[in-house]
Amino acid sequence: MERLKTEGPGLPDALARIAEQILADPQAAAHASIVDLAERAGTSTATVTRFSRMFGFRGYANLRVAVATETGRAEQARWETDISGDIAPGDSLDRALNVIATADTRAIQSTAAGLDLVAVDEVATAIAAASRVEIFGLGSSGTAGQEMAFRLERIRIPVWYRPDTHRALTNAALLGPGDVAVGLSHSGRTREVIEALAEAGDHGATTVAITSFGRSPLAEVADIVLTTSVHETTFRLAALSALHSQLVVLDLIYVAVAQKTFDRTAEALEVTVRAVDAHRLPETPKRTKKGTTT
Repeated sequence: MERLKTEGPGLPDALARIAEQILADPQAAAHASIVDLAERAGTSTATVTRFSRMFGFRGYANLRVAVATETGRAEQARWETDISGDIAPGDSLDRALNVIATADTRAIQSTAAGLDLVAVDEVATAIAAASRVEIFGLGSSGTAGQEMAFRLERIRIPVWYRPDTHRALTNAALLGPGDVAVGLSHSGRTREVIEALAEAGDHGATTVAITSFGRSPLAEVADIVLTTSVHETTFRLAALSALHSQLVVLDLIYVAVAQKTFDRTAEALEVTVRAVDAHRLPETPKRTKKGTTT
């Protein structure tokens, strides 16, 4: 459903009308025949089938089941679907917190529901065996990329995060078969990230795109595409709201890499914890009312 909301407006007219019909009444769409949906959208059954395959389903029946499943899950989880993403200047912090928490929860749940776990495993396998991993991203996506680089280097993965365009392109050009390049962009239209990922792919590296738009220019130059979902709120536009979803995807990749390199990861984490332990302040003993310490 989140992909329909995000990508629907950019589809050709006939396909966009199908997305609008499903989003307008998901429960009705979950029970509608392909003929019914085609008539409501003012299009043909062949176009409905093409629409279904465009979003990764074998046919309309599979799309209908997915809509029904997601609608049922939302109902069971009792999400506060009546809460909009609007935050007025005079709203209380309690109201703002409720809106933010609800929006981020929905985005994370939607991202998890739509994630291709086979693709995630493929990415993790490539990273675990890579001689070099380069991560590209700007703005909020860059924040997620920098965090991912920190996590991977902590478990002895040779990884670099490149926020500078020239450094990104020059290092992408040095990649080759057996290396991995990861590009992060909510819109999938950040020119610098697209250019860096395309450069890496031209030299034989495995390229990974993490974006909210599965048919974006960034996705087109990637070998593997992982999609995220977002829920906008006032003051937090889509690109700013995508950070949590991106971190969920990256965190899953990190955990999968750690699983595949368990012995090396366990040893690396133990060594690094010991290295910084001396820089942590000792816990302050708690004093009881009688003056003794615990």
